[in-house]
Amino acid sequence: MSLINVYCDESCHLEYDNSPKMVLGCIRFPYTKKDEINARIKEIKSRYNIPFNRELKWTKLSPSLLHCYEDLINYFFDDDDLCFRGLVIDNKQALNHKRFQQTHDDWYYKIYFNMLKTILNPTNTYNIYLDIKDTCSKRKIEKLYEVLSNNNYDFSRRIIKKIQTIRSHEVQIMQIVDIIIGAISYYLRELNTSNAKLSIIELIKLRSKYSLTRNTLFQERKFNLFHEQLEN
Repeated sequence: MSLINVYCDESCHLEYDNSPKMVLGCIRFPYTKKDEINARIKEIKSRYNIPFNRELKWTKLSPSLLHCYEDLINYFFDDDDLCFRGLVIDNKQALNHKRFQQTHDDWYYKIYFNMLKTILNPTNTYNIYLDIKDTCSKRKIEKLYEVLSNNNYDFSRRIIKKIQTIRSHEVQIMQIVDIIIGAISYYLRELNTSNAKLSIIELIKLRSKYSLTRNTLFQERKFNLFHEQLEN
């Protein structure tokens, strides 16, 4: 039985942000790889004279940082132990919380459940980390923990060891999650304000061998992406 770390983030998750798309994503890897991954990201940053504690995010991508971001994406695809799972809500404007008697926060964690449930293997154990969003995060993740555990008949919480929030700027692998989901969101919203961002998108499409506009194969392990349409 292996212990797996899972790091999650999202893009365009607010209810009224004028974006028709929402993207959630996570990267998972064996816990024993944690130090090696941090060392590799530190090495890539140092190659471009970027301090290890400087946060690299999709929104901060500029032409001067392009080659560093390319190296981070290539590192993800070159390391067989790093796996991405993403979920795209294609029509967020169809949200109808009143119909389903839920709040936006309730729905937010239902969608997180949909993303995570397919990667949990009962032969492994998991630490799941979400980027902290607000002061209510602790209560919300406790509910997510309960729902995920019950769905896997994991009443003793043997499969999921913990779910907790973290600050993304303090965790290096979260920065790669942010870049990948940022790229997917940018592409699906048909934005073209940055040639550097378009270059990273093309690199992800090339390395993944997927268009990003459709579902990947269901059993795709390295780069798994699923598009979901909300009911009207």
